[in-house]
Amino acid sequence: MVDLIGFAHSQFGKFPGAELENLMRDVAGIAVSDAGLSGADIDAVVVGHFNPGLVAQSFTAGLAAGLLPGLQMKPSVRVENACATGSAAVHHAANLVRAGEARRVLVIGVEIMSGVPTREVGKALLQACYVREEGDTPAGFAGMFSRLADAYAERFGDPHPAMAKIASKNHANGVHNPLAQLRMALDEAYCANESERNPRVVGRLLRSDCSPISDGAAALVVSASDAHDRRDGFVRLRATAQTTDLMPLSQRDMSELAGARAAWSQLMHRAGIGLNDLDLLETHDCFTIAELMQYEAIGLCAPGRGMQALEEGWVMPGGRLPVNLSGGLKAKGHPVGATGVSMHVMAAWQLLGRWRSAPLPRARLAAILNMGGAGVSNYGSVLERVR
Repeated sequence: MVDLIGFAHSQFGKFPGAELENLMRDVAGIAVSDAGLSGADIDAVVVGHFNPGLVAQSFTAGLAAGLLPGLQMKPSVRVENACATGSAAVHHAANLVRAGEARRVLVIGVEIMSGVPTREVGKALLQACYVREEGDTPAGFAGMFSRLADAYAERFGDPHPAMAKIASKNHANGVHNPLAQLRMALDEAYCANESERNPRVVGRLLRSDCSPISDGAAALVVSASDAHDRRDGFVRLRATAQTTDLMPLSQRDMSELAGARAAWSQLMHRAGIGLNDLDLLETHDCFTIAELMQYEAIGLCAPGRGMQALEEGWVMPGGRLPVNLSGGLKAKGHPVGATGVSMHVMAAWQLLGRWRSAPLPRARLAAILNMGGAGVSNYGSVLERVR
């Protein structure tokens, strides 16, 4: 069995002059200390860092040896899987433990995005699309998800009223997250209407539908269950799953997220649970249309009926399955390489009661659904609070 035993999370935001190594060092030290360990107790380091040219420093795994005393000469590796990079790092660490290659693994997710102009960020992120066909998509990845929104609209009707509800919900949740980038409430009417303060980005997407450019880092320690003696303050990684769908949008039905559905089905089977057993979900709302389509991919709603989850209050605090109590990528922020690690940290903290944006009495099970690309790489995790 695999447990998550130490956690750290930086403030997310735009931080001029932020340095990658310093962000990594800060969260590494906090996570290892939170686990009651020292660097010498860590067997390996996995770094999640997307960096499609956003900063000059690549080969980020090479920085690991100098982050903490005791890490020099320990194996380290960098993983990358677009916006699911952080979850890829968590899953890789878990697989090292499962395989017996390590007992305790430090996972760090990090990204600095604000050091280059917004247009350059958009161009860089398009490296996560099928460049041969999609590399000139207007407005970068917002343009990619605008295409999904259009396909959804053609099949089911205009999704933007539901998208506005999602934006407003996640901003309301983010107000309570002290580490969130955008701690501001936005009412549904504001999110539903184009305005000077909420301009159209591309197609059906307004600014309120788009996650921000972000800097930040998060870290956690993955441990074999018999390699620590903690009786509380940890969660069990009950199950993981990952799928990869076809990359070109031209070869897929863009009105649904088939890869996310497949990953979720595998995840529920491996965890031995159903949707109704979960107490909360942290999901990948890089754009509000993504969260809407994920309601349907996980079986919370029938295809085309995602709005029902919002109208019935199922995904709201106190609802059947609260979604993105952290504020999600939309309000918390989306430093790409850190996002998946952040989702695991936030979900774990809410299970443990370290931080909560809403009451979660007797919360025991949380899920994470993290996507890379336009629904191409899909990672799912179930975390369990062990009494």
